[in-house]
Parts: sequence; structure tokens; C-alpha cells
Amino acid sequence: MIQQTVFVGPAFLFFTIIVLVPFVLGMYYSFTDWNGVRNTAGWVGFDNFRAIFTSDRNFWLAFWFTARFSVASVVLVNLLGFVLAFLLTRPLKSRNVLRTVFFLPNVIGGLLLGFIWQFIFIKGFASLGEATGLGFFQLPWLGTESTAFWGILIVSVWQGAGYLMVIYIAALVNIPSELLEAAKIDGATLGQTLRSVILPLIMPAVTVCLFLAISWAFKMFDLNVSLTKGGPFRSTESVALNIYAEAFQNNRYGLGTAKALLFFLTVAIITSIQVYLTKKREVEA
Repeated sequence: MIQQTVFVGPAFLFFTIIVLVPFVLGMYYSFTDWNGVRNTAGWVGFDNFRAIFTSDRNFWLAFWFTARFSVASVVLVNLLGFVLAFLLTRPLKSRNVLRTVFFLPNVIGGLLLGFIWQFIFIKGFASLGEATGLGFFQLPWLGTESTAFWGILIVSVWQGAGYLMVIYIAALVNIPSELLEAAKIDGATLGQTLRSVILPLIMPAVTVCLFLAISWAFKMFDLNVSLTKGGPFRSTESVALNIYAEAFQNNRYGLGTAKALLFFLTVAIITSIQVYLTKKREVEA
């Protein structure tokens, strides 16, 4: 008991101070009109939540953008991560170098990455468009609602695919070679092998990767700030950015934490359903 306290105690203490206490305080402040500055917070009950559902159009526009972005991001980042992993488990001489190259974007901080891609979209693509005449490079990538959506999505997928690639590689290399050889001997095509052998055996990795991708997409903030700041005309404002603006720019901390609580419950429900559904499809080799 003493040894457990010595080893677990410090970690639990810091977890309580850094995570649990702010979470409980946030739940409390969501029922108040605190502005984040004054010493007192007036209790308003469910007024903040009522205002969100009845009069906060910007929050629901941000929620709709976040939902669309999350669906597209989760599908594309997992698809690209799996394709890269599948290709880089083949007998290629340069596969270790390529694994490092594809993983590197995940090491770069989101804000820095966003500012780099902002320069690429505005300056780099414009120069390429002038040199090649291709319409793809001449699009106003961060200037309209539709192109800005895809611009953020491209950067997000490019950043996250390498991390998921590593998880998928770990799962693919642990598939027993006997099963793959048996499928080949039985005349299974590549598509049949993927669908009936490989995917069922890597479902634990799929569960983890889907969970990570969903949480990344819903919580997306740094790329949103650095690329578009929610523009043009708040058309690409994520829920995280909307909550930040409400709490720290509009000084309505109570309303901001109420939005954050609703957002937390939504993401918790979605990820719980996802984990439950994918766990049911896991098999053992």
C-alpha cells in the first residue's frame, strides 16, 4: 500500500490539480455569469444553456462546420494513414526513411504548421499558378468558405496521417504471415485479403486511430487560428475557437464554459459509440 501511494500518489495529485479541479470548476462556472475577471460569480442556473439553444446562432454554425470537418477529416486521415502503412510494410529499401518523412509533420506544432501552410497557400500556390497556369493553384484557398474548408482539411490530414501510419504499421507487422500465405494459396485477391483477413485483424488499431482522429478533429483549434482565424465571415470557425472567443475575448466565461460542457458531452457520446462499435468487430489471430 505504501509503495503504491509513493508511485501513484504524485501522478494522481498532479492529475487532480491539472485536470479534475479545472473540470469541476468549469462545470460550476457554466451555471454562473462570471466574466473571468471579477471575484464573484452570480448563479444563473440554466440561463447559459438556454441562451445557447435559443439565440446563439454562431455557436451552431461553428458546430455544423466542426461536424462536417470531423467527418471528412476522420475518413481521410485514417484512409491515408492506412495506405501509407500498407505501402511502407512492403519490402522497400527506403521504407524507414519514408516512415520518418511522413511522420515529421506531426512533430511540428499546429500553430507553426498553420502559419507555414498559410504562406504556401497565399504565396507559394500563387507563384505556382502563375508559372504553370493551373487553376488548382490559382484558387483563393483561404479566401472563400468552400476553399478554406478544404485548405484546413488538407493541412489537418497531412499533419495527422503520419501518426496514425505508425499505429497501423505496428498492427500490420503483427499479422501472422501464415494467414496471409494461406489466403494467397487459396487464391484470394488483394481486395479480398484486405477485407477478410487484414482489416479484421487490425481492428484494435482501427479503434485507437478512429478515437484519436475524432478527438483531434473535434478539438481542432491551432490550425483554425493560424490559417483562417475562423474566416471568411466566421464560415470556418470551429467550436473550440468559438468557445475561446466567447470566454476570453467577449469576457463571458460562464457562457463559454457552458458551451465547453455541451461540447465535451457531445464528443464523449460520439467517441463512446465509436469505441463500442469497433470493439465489437475486433477478432483475435
